[in-house]
Amino acid sequence: MDWRKLEIFKGIDLNDSFILDWSHESGRLSFELEASIWPESAYYVAPKPDEYTCYRKATLLFKNIKAVTGLKAKNAVITSTDAGGSVDYGNIDSFIVLNDGFELEGDIGCIKVFGGELRFEIQT
Repeated sequence: MDWRKLEIFKGIDLNDSFILDWSHESGRLSFELEASIWPESAYYVAPKPDEYTCYRKATLLFKNIKAVTGLKAKNAVITSTDAGGSVDYGNIDSFIVLNDGFELEGDIGCIKVFGGELRFEIQT
């Protein structure tokens, strides 16, 4: 199932969100994002004058996972730097929910997450 069909992503555009950091520890994989938020989301606020839409910090979390494959090391990912000096690791190009886990793809790799639970949290 495509991520766009999940209620937790209502008004969120992961393809336009930026990966700021990630960590993979035993049983857990998390991505820190600058999330692209649209009016359909309860977290939407009017964008700043220099923004395309509303952007807010968010965490995409997979917990109680069994394994992860395909995740690149941070030093193997080409970064981008915006005009304000912020560095990011690109976007999430695709994200699919599978029966046995999840698949994500982007500059950070072609990642398969085996098992686990998905959480998405906007920092308020």
